[in-house]
Amino acid sequence: MNNRTKYILLTLLVMFSLTSCRQKTINIPLDFIETTPPKNGSPDWYTLNYSNNEFRVTTNDGQIAINKVEKVRQKGDKCELRLPNGTLVGIDRGEWGGALTFSSTDTTMNPVEIKTGNIKFLFTFKDKIYFIEGLAHLSMSEGALFELDTVDESFTYKKLLDFEDAPEAFTIYGDKFLIATHENFYVVKDFKKELVFKGTFWSGLYPNSIAVIDDKNVFLGIRSGLVKLDLTTKTMKFYKYDK
Repeated sequence: MNNRTKYILLTLLVMFSLTSCRQKTINIPLDFIETTPPKNGSPDWYTLNYSNNEFRVTTNDGQIAINKVEKVRQKGDKCELRLPNGTLVGIDRGEWGGALTFSSTDTTMNPVEIKTGNIKFLFTFKDKIYFIEGLAHLSMSEGALFELDTVDESFTYKKLLDFEDAPEAFTIYGDKFLIATHENFYVVKDFKKELVFKGTFWSGLYPNSIAVIDDKNVFLGIRSGLVKLDLTTKTMKFYKYDK
């Protein structure tokens, strides 16, 4: 073996070692067993749907953290966003409707209703205000992303995107919005949406949270377990709670 061949092999070995070191190991608790996702409407799916176990996911020091919750969303859920002169309040009452209102810090002023609709999320992004609304009821499932403009205590809004399904969980990841809907998953970048997963098994399993470690490790908390999404390969794994 000549010196050039040795050099090439050594270089490849170093590159492989560095790549291996960069691959992060994600620890899934032993109570969660990787399982083939059930077909929507199958007996196995109904078992998950009727379960009282729901899980919320977050991140902690580069690892996934899973918390069991008794209930995730209920009619009358509220989200808030504080502004210098008051508070935006979004209400979601499901089929009974909801609204986006503004309550001024001036207590002599009555709350202002900005828009009717079930407000799921209120947030700021690059110094602008946005909100997401949605409704899943009977055969209806829809949602939309809006930008909200405010001057003093005067509000206007415009719709930026429609979703073909009701948004359920949301997070901001770098310059992207990740949105898990009733049965789909969207990535929104530069206010252009990409439908990454369509007609998933988690329809009726109520995705409630999204936790991101990197593009290959995006987790959803759902009823009866959690889902791991790989946005690079557009594949998913289901981890069923088994205890």
